[in-house]
Amino acid sequence: MAKLHRIIASTLSVALAVVLTGCAGLFGIGPSASESPASAATSSALPLIDANLSKDLQKFYKQKAAWKPCPNNKKAKCGTITVPTNWNNPAAGSLKLAVAWRPADKAKPLGSILFNPGGPGSPAYDWVAESGGGVGTATLRANYNIVAFDPRGVGRSEPTVRCLDAKGNDELFYGEQKYPIGSPEDLAESRTSTKAFIDACVQNTGPSIQYVDTVSAARDMDVIRAVFGDVRLNYLGYSYGTYLGTIYAAQYPKRVGHLVLDGAIDPTVSDYDQSYFQLKGFDSALKAYLANCLANKGCPFTGSVSQAEAKIAAWLRSLETNPLPAGGSRKLTVWAAETGIIMSLYSNSYWKYATDAFTEAFDQQTGRSFMQLADFYYDRNQDGTYATNLMEANIAIACLDSRSSWDPVEVAKQNARVVAASTVFGRYWQNGALTCSMWPYPLAKKPADLSAKGSSKILVIGTTNDPATPYAQAQALAKLLTGGVMVTYNGEGHTAYGRSNSCIDKTVDRYFVNNVVPTSDPQC
Repeated sequence: MAKLHRIIASTLSVALAVVLTGCAGLFGIGPSASESPASAATSSALPLIDANLSKDLQKFYKQKAAWKPCPNNKKAKCGTITVPTNWNNPAAGSLKLAVAWRPADKAKPLGSILFNPGGPGSPAYDWVAESGGGVGTATLRANYNIVAFDPRGVGRSEPTVRCLDAKGNDELFYGEQKYPIGSPEDLAESRTSTKAFIDACVQNTGPSIQYVDTVSAARDMDVIRAVFGDVRLNYLGYSYGTYLGTIYAAQYPKRVGHLVLDGAIDPTVSDYDQSYFQLKGFDSALKAYLANCLANKGCPFTGSVSQAEAKIAAWLRSLETNPLPAGGSRKLTVWAAETGIIMSLYSNSYWKYATDAFTEAFDQQTGRSFMQLADFYYDRNQDGTYATNLMEANIAIACLDSRSSWDPVEVAKQNARVVAASTVFGRYWQNGALTCSMWPYPLAKKPADLSAKGSSKILVIGTTNDPATPYAQAQALAKLLTGGVMVTYNGEGHTAYGRSNSCIDKTVDRYFVNNVVPTSDPQC
């Protein structure tokens, strides 16, 4: 059985939804001066490193990283930056963060921009190490060094979160439903598989797994800032990356330079509410897709949007007991199908893939296309291996950041709530708190005040029908942050900068390059 893919109240990222064209079948000496990123020009009286840091911490801030040309992108530089494993005991050991940076196109850059594509668990290193051309706009890349890092526990950073092997992941994420959903046997089996997963994470990762939380990752970002010679942090964060940026700003408000938080998450929302709002977001995106589909030729649905939803719900119910063939020995289970639908809703540019997949499933009784969408979501390669540890890290980080009550009364209440919220998805969104309720390590202590009082202005971008991070959360975050400035994209899809329209791109570019802050929401 596979239930872990809906346990997390936080979001999977823009990294999962940037391009589908690459989806199979679908569609050490220190650096020389010339290799070092230029420091940001600043008139600030702030020192590069706070004088009150302990000696144990200062050594991390003062390190000189050794940069070498990235193997697949000679323009970019690759290396590692060392950070304390436990920020509360920096003498107890260290972690190595994989870092790649792309020099600005201009000879005299304005500084560096740290980039996070989302998650939690999405690696950023390869975005720059492989090309660097997909981050932001040409204007941004011309004026700033683009710096990407894999957060602690993620991707190429070491130690990384390691749990199951590829076969185990397949069973966990794609496995057949053994018992009626919601039955005592179903829940018991969920407990067993969840416990086995957690035990594997603890055993295969080692002690560092208890320190892969977002608060620690945000503190790591301050070390990266200092290593790159920037007095203040410039940052571009998408989806979960907005939460990471918010936590950084709360801990280091005076170190905030230019921060853009796109596809924003409200950090004050409970885990249960976060999951519920995301469910409603995907339900809204599905309705928008179906309305568009029904208005065009070649749509596999007829009638009204509600009739189309009923057809999908019935089809998913059938997969609970009768999965479709999906190529070779693979079967499209209800969990794989639901994930494939979710993947297709991250952007309205992907709606055509949903139409093709539904047509194939209804007319040909095969689930190949939906399986390809699910594979893309989970970073699964054609050969059955997994390209990254995205899902393992997602769970480990999320369970250290927040968790919901597993009180039976509360669980029943929340299950009823999600079932009522979505005809299609609600049934499969139940019992979302189980995994984190079994996580063996305590929650990380986040800042009591998340307003980042004393920071410079921070752009918060929200898309009106964003399925993964609903628009209302961006509005809430902009109000929460003392320096928050709301920027709205009126449209569909997850995140906006670099993919939506020129209004968003110009607003963000002027902020980063010219220090122009909108006096009011531009309503792009």
